[in-house]
Amino acid sequence: MAHITNDPTKLIARIRRLQGQLDAVARSLENKAPCGDVLQLVASIRGAVNGLTIELMEEHVRNHVVNPDREDDPEKAKGATDLIAVLRTYLK
Repeated sequence: MAHITNDPTKLIARIRRLQGQLDAVARSLENKAPCGDVLQLVASIRGAVNGLTIELMEEHVRNHVVNPDREDDPEKAKGATDLIAVLRTYLK
């Protein structure tokens, strides 16, 4: 996956935050936190995973399918832009 981004620093930082969120769920369960609190933590993890997923998918589209910023064919560029927008909406 390293080929999909020139600077993996941002992605690695996201993953480290996810690890921290998972650790927080484990601590909450160990400390018998209220169910609502644990569910809120899990929901935040789901959002973070979706954010990471869309970043990876967008990079994949731009690097392996069509980069709308460099595509000469306006229809293909629009198709790639539309696909990225749909993915963002779907994973929101």
